[in-house]
Amino acid sequence: MENKIYFCIDLKSFYASVECVERGLDPFSTNLVVADPSRGAASICLAITPAMKTLGIANRCRIFEIPEHIPYLTAKPHMRKYMQVSARICSIYFRYIAPEDIHVYSIDEVFIDASPYLHLYHMTPKQLAEMLVTKVKEETGICATAGIGTNLFLAKVALDITAKRTKDGIGFLDETTFQKNIWHHRPITDIWNIGKGIAKRLERYFVKDLYGITQLPEDLLYRTFGVNAELLIDHAWGRESCTIADIHNYKARSRSICNSQILFENYNYTDTLVVLKEMIDTLVLELIEKKLFAGGIFLHIGYADDRVKSTGGSRKLPEETDSLQKLSEQFEKLFGETTNNTQLIRKISIGLTRLTETNFHTICLWEDPKQAEKESSMQHVILQVKHKYGKNAILKGLNFREKATAKQRNLLVGGHNGE
Repeated sequence: MENKIYFCIDLKSFYASVECVERGLDPFSTNLVVADPSRGAASICLAITPAMKTLGIANRCRIFEIPEHIPYLTAKPHMRKYMQVSARICSIYFRYIAPEDIHVYSIDEVFIDASPYLHLYHMTPKQLAEMLVTKVKEETGICATAGIGTNLFLAKVALDITAKRTKDGIGFLDETTFQKNIWHHRPITDIWNIGKGIAKRLERYFVKDLYGITQLPEDLLYRTFGVNAELLIDHAWGRESCTIADIHNYKARSRSICNSQILFENYNYTDTLVVLKEMIDTLVLELIEKKLFAGGIFLHIGYADDRVKSTGGSRKLPEETDSLQKLSEQFEKLFGETTNNTQLIRKISIGLTRLTETNFHTICLWEDPKQAEKESSMQHVILQVKHKYGKNAILKGLNFREKATAKQRNLLVGGHNGE
């Protein structure tokens, strides 16, 4: 791990910046929010411009939380456009850095192993980072910031904390400067991978920063956090052994596929069941497309009233299957047995677990092979038509119910306007 240099590059207020650039506006002087007002005043702003952040407005605020005296423009989300701009920016990185040395962390953030390129381009780490962010700005109009670190964790913390303290938006951390400048940083939740839950548990031991973690006995940390304590301890000292090559080579031990949506309005029990059936249809088509069988399911129902505890659960299936009929029966049974039918519902999440390749699933001896083949053939035809003509090319009568959402959601990308 010696002499390693990593970059973490972030596209500043990405969605909002794309909308500003398209309008010929400067995101650092323009008040603009990316949100869909048609969803109501409680809609979350996916992004706000840096100009609005300087006014003290939170990045992921809801529309009604923006003070009435602040004038601003509203841009409806255009997820496909953001994906196209992101791909264009990645192509800029690829001109100078090989794909195997880049990990695309999200639509607006990448990690880069810059170590092999410093000698190649005869540049210092900061010069190479400056060159990349400058190219992005020149060719797309999008402002990028960067963190430079001697491992992936330090690069991320340098981006999230140190870069915000510099005029050029580029920060640097090695283990020595990390311990000097970040050990006592508060709140601790600013640190990558430390959420409110971890912070709350640390407070039991009067720990509010990374330095405090280094002072706790390791056996206490392992009793509190289990195997996750190892990562917490390493990060408290600024250590990280994972490389980009490790990320590219990683294969999950178990797989699952899921589908989740926040409903456009509060739904009653009966209408929610309609949406659930649509979601099962979508999930099973994905299962068949990937040539997998499911051995388990999970369901999560979130209620409009935050005081009502969410319901659902997970279950192992009697047999591995990709049958829409069988999976629908299991999901509807779980829904009926666990859902509070007197409360309004706002969120549904479902998933298929214990996935196996279709070549290796267990054969059910009492299953009608002709009926199973008929259902499978029908699902494959539906897939082919949807791939060729679009997701709304084939719809069921269910999808035309008043409270059904599939037709509308099929036009979305990432749950937002797909234009």
